Amino acid sequence: MIYSFPKLLETLVAGRPLVLATVVEAEGSTPQVIGASAVFSKAGLEAGTVGGGLLEARVEAAAGKALADGQARLIAVRLDADPTDVEGAICGGAVRVLVDPGVAGAGRAFAAALDSLKKRRRGVLSARIVPGPGEAVKVERRFIEGGTGDERPRLTECGEELRFLEPVEPLPRLIVAGAGHIGRAVARLGSLLDFSVTVIDDRAEFANGANVPEADEIVVGAIGDAVRAIEDSADNYFVIVTRGHQKDAEALRAALGRPAAYVGMIGSRSKVNIMRSEFVENGWATDQEWERIHAPIGLDIGSRTVEEIAVSIAAELVRVRSA
Repeated sequence: MIYSFPKLLETLVAGRPLVLATVVEAEGSTPQVIGASAVFSKAGLEAGTVGGGLLEARVEAAAGKALADGQARLIAVRLDADPTDVEGAICGGAVRVLVDPGVAGAGRAFAAALDSLKKRRRGVLSARIVPGPGEAVKVERRFIEGGTGDERPRLTECGEELRFLEPVEPLPRLIVAGAGHIGRAVARLGSLLDFSVTVIDDRAEFANGANVPEADEIVVGAIGDAVRAIEDSADNYFVIVTRGHQKDAEALRAALGRPAAYVGMIGSRSKVNIMRSEFVENGWATDQEWERIHAPIGLDIGSRTVEEIAVSIAAELVRVRSA
């Protein structure tokens, strides 16, 4: 699933006249992968991308026609222009893009997919594509609950028809322990980067929707207990940025030894070394477990301000997620 997909779904269920353009087939070197999507209105691009440049310009032109005549299209775009052509695309590949102005009629399917994401359930968004004359096609969409988790977006042939199947996977979950300045900034960036964001703090005056409006879930309670209560998942990303050493230790003890893609804790190298000794000596962590902790947290970009620290943490999250 393309990470921008949740935002696309939110745009699509709004019910406005829109066109959904999706790369359903790609061959050779292309600027985007199968499943990359963009939403267009009469004003132009609303969300997402199918690759930018000439490809996106051609798709946007097709979207404008689709909005005007209500006809879905399956367009083919080659990206093998001569390098001397300053306006051509020279990636060398080719793509087919489904350009569908009928998204309003598929609102129930998109709403079901969005609901599945919010409830952290898997599913598949299916588009039945019936070819017509030329580039014209008829599109029927439905959402199918379930899935094994190993699907990839793919175009299949079913007799004279085509089916484009797109997995809907729960977003990776970012658990931010600490709702202070840094936790709030990390939550904001995590939401922009398509994580499902849970914020935990034992102070209700910090752990609330007014302070962290980007959070999908806010938990007020003892930090260690709240972290421990998080459902285990290999897609969990724990970011520990509480207000002090003791609270950090509580959160870290609750996160260690569990399935997780990432565990990171804020602090100077001196603090981290002291905590490492404390954890190993008390049997709370082995040397091997501690080596997997990102501490001090974040990429070393010379950050000083709250916002810069949050950026360094977010960059490290993206690097781990992309590995």
